Amino acid sequence: MSTNLAQQLREGTTKSHSMAENVSFVKSFLGGVVDKKSYRRLIANLFFVYTALEEEIEKNKTHFVVQSIYFPELNRTSSLKQDLEYYYGSNWAEQVCASSATKIYVDRIRNISSNQPELLIAHAYTRYMGDLSGGQILKRIAQTAMNLSSNDGTAFYNFQNIKDDKKFKMIYRHALDNVPIDQMQIEEIIAEANIAFNLNMKVFQELNSNFIKIMGMLLFSTITSLRKKII
Repeated sequence: MSTNLAQQLREGTTKSHSMAENVSFVKSFLGGVVDKKSYRRLIANLFFVYTALEEEIEKNKTHFVVQSIYFPELNRTSSLKQDLEYYYGSNWAEQVCASSATKIYVDRIRNISSNQPELLIAHAYTRYMGDLSGGQILKRIAQTAMNLSSNDGTAFYNFQNIKDDKKFKMIYRHALDNVPIDQMQIEEIIAEANIAFNLNMKVFQELNSNFIKIMGMLLFSTITSLRKKII
């Protein structure tokens, strides 16, 4: 029996989705203003988030709910490693660490994995469906804004094991709609998805703070340079 979980998730997270899109860092990114230092921090943070998510889904892949949305072809960890090597070099692992907001995000994933594994669906839905839906657009923006050649630094957006995004999303939605859960569990999953959106927002807001500092420093440097020329 279909639960229409996919539709309920979409409708139940509309407000959170809109709020996440309106965080200044995201709006700047969508507008083509991308600072490479902030972007590579984002990639580093996402690495920690996806590592946790994919480890916990793997750990719970035989769980009667989690097994319904077990799609290893979605995994992003290896792609993020490629991007981290591009931005930080071969010793990237020694240079990156999870931000404060990212640590909270990761802790949440680890915690629900131990106590309510079915809620991992909410985090998988929030991240993977967003990546699939807007990935190619974001990839083009990043390439243009940071003058990236070929696929360097954008492996995160390449789902090499998924040949047809639209077809796969239909398969994924069908899997969501056939997860063996009741309405109470559905409401818990929707609530968790809203928490996931909020956790993503916190990560973006941290980046926005760093981005503003960088832009401020650049502006100060430019003003100082102009003042010297005038004097």
